[in-house]
Amino acid sequence: MGDLDVYKQQGFGNRSGFGARPALVIVDFVNGFDDPALFGGGNISAAIARTGELLAACRRRDVPVAFTRVVYAEDGSDAGVFCLKAPGLKILTEAAPASQIVPALAPRAGEYVLRKTQPSAFFGTNFANWLISKQVDTLMVTGCTTSGCVRATVIDSMSYNFRTVVVTDGVGDRALGPHEANLFDMGQKYADLLTAAEVIAHLEGKAKRAR
Repeated sequence: MGDLDVYKQQGFGNRSGFGARPALVIVDFVNGFDDPALFGGGNISAAIARTGELLAACRRRDVPVAFTRVVYAEDGSDAGVFCLKAPGLKILTEAAPASQIVPALAPRAGEYVLRKTQPSAFFGTNFANWLISKQVDTLMVTGCTTSGCVRATVIDSMSYNFRTVVVTDGVGDRALGPHEANLFDMGQKYADLLTAAEVIAHLEGKAKRAR
């Protein structure tokens, strides 16, 4: 019996689907994570490009959009255990070029940019309340890294009872092994896995039916 057979036999891997009101979160697609000399590499740059296509579709359909940035105080006073594991993250301060959202995905007025010091977009932030205020029931997730901040965000999203969709070609990691392994695991337990093209088709299909 293969690994996937074990999951199927135990009832994992079902679809949670889309609800009536989706939102998009773009996790940590900042300059530092698009730079292999800092925190990037792997398939992150390709995921940024694909996320741009989905972002454009969401904007056409007035889908709520949020971005996350990792931002630490200039003096490092809010750096915790995460920065013991990865000390380089402390360079991601408010004004640091590495902490700025990549130009290709530059936020527009009315789109929520939240700062965080931990992996999840939800931990220690107002993100859940913002989603509730927008009457969101489904969270589409892109960003990096698949095995880190994306995964943490996805687990918290599901824990808050949002239907969760991981955009498989819109998330990236500096190493492809952790990327693939975490996509598999999230798909079995926490989220639906769809490509950007599949998500766009869903969004545009809903819009056409509504007319």
